[in-house]
Amino acid sequence: MRKTPVLYIIVPCYNEETVLPLTAPAFLEKICALAEKGMISDASRTLFVDDGSRDNTWKIICDLAKKDARYMGISQSRNRGHQNAVLAGLMEARSRCDITISIDCDGQDDINAMDEMVAKYLEGFEVVYGVRSRRDTDTLFKKYTAQLFYRLLNWMGAEVVYNHADYRLISSLVLDELAEFKEVNIFLRGLVPLVGFKSTEVYYERSERLAGESHYPLSKMLSLAMDGITSLSVKPIRLISTMGFAVSALSFLMIVWIVAQFFAGKTVQGWASTCAIVCFVCGIQLICIGVIGEYIGKIYLETKARPRYIISDRTYETEEKEEDKE
Repeated sequence: MRKTPVLYIIVPCYNEETVLPLTAPAFLEKICALAEKGMISDASRTLFVDDGSRDNTWKIICDLAKKDARYMGISQSRNRGHQNAVLAGLMEARSRCDITISIDCDGQDDINAMDEMVAKYLEGFEVVYGVRSRRDTDTLFKKYTAQLFYRLLNWMGAEVVYNHADYRLISSLVLDELAEFKEVNIFLRGLVPLVGFKSTEVYYERSERLAGESHYPLSKMLSLAMDGITSLSVKPIRLISTMGFAVSALSFLMIVWIVAQFFAGKTVQGWASTCAIVCFVCGIQLICIGVIGEYIGKIYLETKARPRYIISDRTYETEEKEEDKE
């Protein structure tokens, strides 16, 4: 039987001044409820990660931390994206706790699923994925594009859990191994399964956003899908090679047919077939160059090895500062 774990709830925030005052008390209530049940330690905390917000999000986080020590916050030096914000929170918390649960600030993910997540950890699981049981709250367009998103990722070789976003429990054991992954292009939905360890799933229903607007429009979903594919899979490059061989074979057969027609005296002048072939081949080339360019861009960023996040401020003193003072 595992000891009572210290839990840190990791909450990435970007321009969430309207919804944060509504969800922050719910996170604290959940920590208190789990502690009363004896499922987690009283030392458990909620850690907010301000991802370079332009509104009063960081001020609200600081005010919360002053009122209750169970609220903690870190602020990034600039906006670096949702995945980097989640990673910053996980890495900040891994030496302080036994388990983390990452969850968005908007209140859409069912916070009560945390009870089952912690129970699964106590049973021996190191990773517990929060998975949506259905998509009734989504529009028809969002529902089908989301399904396409997960299917495309799996088909392209990026191992992801279907209908799972970033609501998950991860133990400190897994976080220590995740810290060894140094790539700049981060896609946690694919990286966490790549780390391995014993995992399971918890199903929950997702509700409407409590306040504010979604920060994940279609353009960001497409960008996230591209990052996931190019960060975790080389299948697009292999598809390009296959496509190249296929087009080359087709072109060779076409040349043989044209030569045969020429010697048979059946050739006639025409622009339709020529234009069609040129447009087809040029289109294939541009697509291939674009995909290869994505990979070259990723290599360029990886070779620079720039920091994935920079924490500019905290609502608490770090251990290093405390040791220096002593």
